[in-house]
Amino acid sequence: MLTSPTRPHTGAPADRQAVCAAVLATLLPYRRTLDATHGDSPDGFPAQLRQLAAPVAAGEPILFTLPGFPCKSPNPAKVLGHLPDEGERLALRFLDALCGRIEAVYPPGARVAICSDGHVFSDLIGVPDRDIDAYNDALRALVRAEGLTRLDVFDLRQVYGEGLTHDDKRLLVEEQHAPSLAELRSLTRGDEPARRLYQGITRFLFEDTAGFPGTRSALQRDCRRRAYGVMRRSRAWGELVAVHHPEAFRLSIHPQPRGSAKFGIRLLEAPDVWLTPWHSCVLEHADGRRELMHRAEAERLGRLVLREGRPSHYLAG
Repeated sequence: MLTSPTRPHTGAPADRQAVCAAVLATLLPYRRTLDATHGDSPDGFPAQLRQLAAPVAAGEPILFTLPGFPCKSPNPAKVLGHLPDEGERLALRFLDALCGRIEAVYPPGARVAICSDGHVFSDLIGVPDRDIDAYNDALRALVRAEGLTRLDVFDLRQVYGEGLTHDDKRLLVEEQHAPSLAELRSLTRGDEPARRLYQGITRFLFEDTAGFPGTRSALQRDCRRRAYGVMRRSRAWGELVAVHHPEAFRLSIHPQPRGSAKFGIRLLEAPDVWLTPWHSCVLEHADGRRELMHRAEAERLGRLVLREGRPSHYLAG
C-alpha cells in the first residue's frame, strides 16, 4: 500500500471544487479518447471530480492507479525485446512529471501506483511468466534509477505473495473478481466502448501470435476467444486494484469516453490511439520529438541506439 504524509486542507467547499477542477484541467491535455471532438473542460467529467473531492477535502495526496505496463509484446516486429526500454522510461518520467504539475496547483501532490498486470493474463497472450518477472523487476529498477519518487509498482506479488504459483494466482483473480463470460459477451454487443476494446484486444492478439498451427480463420476465432479471457481478467484485476486502493482515481491506458468511471491517459505521442510502449518502440526524430511505432517501421526510419548495452530506441536520420 502507498503511504504519504497528509496535510489538512481548510479551504471552503467552493475553493476545494476549484482545486479539483484545476487538478483535472492538468490531466485533460493528455486524455486518451476516441471522441471525434476535443475542447474538454473539467465540468464535463463529474465522476472524476467526485474521485478528487475526498483527498482534496482531507488535504491528502491524490492517488492514481494505472493498470498497465504488463510486459513486452511477444511480436519481435513490434518491440526491441522483453525488457523495458526507452518507451517505458519516457512514460514513467511523464507520469512522475505529471504528478509534479499537479503539485503546482495542489501542494499535497499526487502519486501513481502502476498496477502491472502481465501475470494476470500471461497464459492468454503467450508470454512466459519468467519474462514478466524480469520485466517487472526491471521496471522497478528503472523507477529507482530515474529517481521517480512519485511512482510505485504494484502487481500480483503484493496481493498473494510468493507462495502460490502464477496459475494459482490467476485462478484466484478469476474466481473472486471476474464477470461471467455471458455478461461480457452481452456488454460487447450493447456497449460501443466495450466493443471497441474487444476488437482492439483481438487485433493485438492476432498480431502477436506466432507459430499458430491452424489456418488464418482458425487463428482469428482463437484470438476472439482469448480476447474475452483477457477482458474478463482485466476487469477482475481492476476490481482487485480497487479493493487494495479503494479511494484512488482510476486511470486507464485504453481510450475512455466521457462519463466513464475511468480516465484514459496518453503516455506518449503515437499515430495509433491504442499504441503503448509495450507494443512498440521509440523513434526519436531529428528535432527531438519522440514517437511510438512498431519496431519494423522504426528500423526502416532510423538507427538503433543502445543504453547500458541494451537496445533502447531508434534515432531518425
